[in-house]
Amino acid sequence: MSSVTIQRLVDWQDTDAAGHYHHSTVIRWVEAAEAALLDRVDLSRLFGRIPRVRYEVDYLDRLWFGDTASIELSIGKIGRSSIRYDFIVSRIPARAAVPSPDRTVAARGALIATYTPSTEKGSRPWPDDIAGALRGQPTHLLPTPIREV
Repeated sequence: MSSVTIQRLVDWQDTDAAGHYHHSTVIRWVEAAEAALLDRVDLSRLFGRIPRVRYEVDYLDRLWFGDTASIELSIGKIGRSSIRYDFIVSRIPARAAVPSPDRTVAARGALIATYTPSTEKGSRPWPDDIAGALRGQPTHLLPTPIREV
């Protein structure tokens, strides 16, 4: 299955009054990783067609203003008309350029969306080409765009 890792700097607006990242920041980061993944497999056209139906997250540690977060997003399961993304948000140690085994996992969870290609109520089965691309079997892969932290 397809996966992607992006990095984000914990900015001032990502924090709350306690000084660490606000819970709502995680969904924005996860959706940014989703955008990178869908762009990579040439499925950006799915935006607006895969509404979220479930989101769950375990907050395990704090990230502070100025920290660098690594967001790893993978496709956990593709159902008949749904997709489950699994994610891990971790702190990249200040001296490391990439996540390492000694990283601090700050949050992990899942996001589930359904394929609804029209304005009609209800989901529809994935078309074969989309399901194949999501499973990592596309006719071509686009490079993951480089995004600066």
